[in-house]
Amino acid sequence: MQEKIKEYLAEVEQFSPAAKAQLEEFRIRFLSKKGVMAELFNYLKDIDPSQRKSFGQLVNELKLRAEEKVTSFAAAFENETDTDKQEIDYSLPGEPFPIGSRHPISIVRDRIVSIFQSVGFNLSFGPEIEDDWHNFSALNFPPDHPARDMQDTFFIEKNGITGDIALRTHTSSVQVRVMESQPPPIRTISPGRVYRNEAISARAHCFFHQVEGLYIDEAVSFADLKQTLLYFAREMFGAETKIRLRPSYFPFTEPSAEMDISCTICKGKGCNVCKYTGWVEILGCGMVDPSVLENSKIDSKRFSGFAFGMGIERITMLKYSIKDLRLFSENDLRFISQFTGF
Repeated sequence: MQEKIKEYLAEVEQFSPAAKAQLEEFRIRFLSKKGVMAELFNYLKDIDPSQRKSFGQLVNELKLRAEEKVTSFAAAFENETDTDKQEIDYSLPGEPFPIGSRHPISIVRDRIVSIFQSVGFNLSFGPEIEDDWHNFSALNFPPDHPARDMQDTFFIEKNGITGDIALRTHTSSVQVRVMESQPPPIRTISPGRVYRNEAISARAHCFFHQVEGLYIDEAVSFADLKQTLLYFAREMFGAETKIRLRPSYFPFTEPSAEMDISCTICKGKGCNVCKYTGWVEILGCGMVDPSVLENSKIDSKRFSGFAFGMGIERITMLKYSIKDLRLFSENDLRFISQFTGF
C-alpha cells in the first residue's frame, strides 16, 4: 500500500491542468468524500500498529501535496470564464477607455490665474491655519468686528485658549505675508481654500475657494484697478462684458467697491439670475488702506496699491450657469464629467 501511495505522490507532482475543469476533476478524485484520501484514511485503521505511523505520514504528505496543487492552480483559474475559452475575434472594435475630466473649480481657478499672469501677476500661497494677526489684525479688522465672532470663523483651541488661531476666512492673509517678506513693487494673486462657519445651502458653504490679488507700487491709482478688472472680466466672460463699480466697505481697503458684470445669462436684459437688474456681483476691491501698508512695514507715503478678491465658486456658477453651490463638493461623476475646460 505504501508503494501505491508513492505512485499517487508522483501523479500529484506531475499533474498540470490546462483548464479549470481538469483541476476540478483532480480535486474530486483525491480530496472529495469518496476520493483517494478518504479511502486511505479509512484503510489506516486496518494497518498493523507497527507500520501505522509511517503509513500515516505518507498519507498526510499526499493530502498536503494534493491540497497545495489545488490551491496554486485555483488562483490561476480564478478569473477564467466560458468566454476565455472562445476564440478572440480581432476584427471587433476594442472597448474604449472613458475620457477623464477636470473639476470645474480647478478649470476656472487655472483660467483666472492665467489671465492675471498674462499681465504680470505672480502666484503666492500661505497656510490654511492662520493666526489672528495675519487673518484679522494686520488687515485693519477692529477687535469688535463681526467677522471675529464664533458664528463666522472656525477658531482652533490651543493650550486651552480660543481666539488666536483659526481656519483662514480669506486669502488676504497671504497678501499680508507677501508684504512682510518682500519690498514693493508687489504684483501677486493668492488662490486657495477658505473657511467660514455658515449654514450650507445652494448659495453658501462652510468652505469655498478664493482668488485675491494685490498690486503695490509707486503712484498706483484707482484707475489702474478699474482697468485691470475690466481686462479680467472681458477675458473671462467675453469681449462684450461690461463692468460697474459700486461704493462699499472693507476694513483693509479705502475707498472700497464691489464690482458687477453685465449678466452672462440675459446679456444685461434682465432675468431671475440677475434679479432683473442686468448686473451680477462677482468681486470686492479697493485701494489698500495706508494702515495695512504700515502694518507690514511699507511706507504708505511713498507706495500705494489696490487689492481685490473673488469667490471661484461664484465665477464658476456664472460661467457655466450652475445654480447650486453644493454640486461642487458632492463628487458626483455625472456632474463633474460634463466639464472639459476652456
